[in-house]
Amino acid sequence: MASENLSFSAAVDAWCKERDARLEAVFKESTKRLIVEVRRPKAKGGNMPVDTGYLRNSLVTSTDGPTPISSESKPAPGDKFDTASDTLAGPVTLIINGAKLGQTIWACFTAAYAARLEYGFSGEDSLGRKYAQSGNGFVRLAAQRWRAIVESVVTELKQR
Repeated sequence: MASENLSFSAAVDAWCKERDARLEAVFKESTKRLIVEVRRPKAKGGNMPVDTGYLRNSLVTSTDGPTPISSESKPAPGDKFDTASDTLAGPVTLIINGAKLGQTIWACFTAAYAARLEYGFSGEDSLGRKYAQSGNGFVRLAAQRWRAIVESVVTELKQR
């Protein structure tokens, strides 16, 4: 009887570990895909306007809290977005891969004009320049797809 309880206990423990590993895989892969969606250029069917690529590459991730917008910001060296394959490489991926299940991953654009391109802006800025710019909603529209992204990842992982 004692060995039966031990084997049942071991089976439950193994099931819990597998479940946690699956949840973590869904969490990390879904987060990566959301960021890819946020950064997808309009020319490739996304909502992000791309001129020089500075805005797209100013996205940083952290598990310590949000990174503030800064006029002095520079994209992290080595952090590239491969528009040909829609994949992430560099520090963004490292932060996501190092995150623990249940931890918040902050993805923030540090380019000073990020909010203007997301929400739009009409009026005069602090430098006296006049704008009548509509928003693109690249973050908000991608965030609205979170449930579909997670469902897609779950379906793919079940097939493996």
